[in-house]
Amino acid sequence: MPLNKAIILAAGVGSRLRPLTDDRPKCLLEVGGRMIIDHQVNALRRFGISDVIVVVGYCGDQIRQHLGDRVRYIDNERYERTNSLYSLWLAREELLPGSLILNSDVLAPPLLFERLLQAPAPDAILAERGDAFEAEDMKVMLDGGRVVDFGKDLPPERAHAHNVGVAKFSAEGASRLVDCLERLVATGHENDWVPVAFREFASHWPLSAVTTDGLPWIEIDYVADLTRARLEIAPALLALESAVSGR
Repeated sequence: MPLNKAIILAAGVGSRLRPLTDDRPKCLLEVGGRMIIDHQVNALRRFGISDVIVVVGYCGDQIRQHLGDRVRYIDNERYERTNSLYSLWLAREELLPGSLILNSDVLAPPLLFERLLQAPAPDAILAERGDAFEAEDMKVMLDGGRVVDFGKDLPPERAHAHNVGVAKFSAEGASRLVDCLERLVATGHENDWVPVAFREFASHWPLSAVTTDGLPWIEIDYVADLTRARLEIAPALLALESAVSGR
């Protein structure tokens, strides 16, 4: 059954982007003439994702005011003391029928959403293959097209790809992922990233990698990322969209 639901994780403070995030969540920073989260919601709607849930926390009222009734909301009232894994756990009931999961700071072309949605693997992440990694990169170890391990702590020599920050789970996969989330939250992992749950999931159930194959994308964590998003990625996305529309 085609997925028609997405969960956007947007509760974080975005401290690494201060002072730009002193008065707003980072998903409401402007790139290419629109807010980051607008890029995401528009891309999702384009491919039939009609039910979008946004987990809000820091400056959540601003996100509610901006998006209005285009989406539904879940509040992470503990956003200052938790991380994205806990935010996804709060949305576990919404996740169970199957869903896309997105970090709210990812800027990517609609083609990548389409590629992930159309991939035959029922449970998969978007990943960019490469061999140059920094300490803060969420790295992915692959065995062919299957995810073997995740983590910022993954030794670079064992990594094959960067995690983009977008994943899909079928109903069966979502049920297993929720089990992972329940165990992790119960054992004190509320302040961990979502890929910690993906790592556990991949250790006992197939999780595939859908590669970006050179298509432009960026996860916006630092001011330098935002600058690159505005100067390089947004124009590349516009050029790609124009090329696709002109076919």
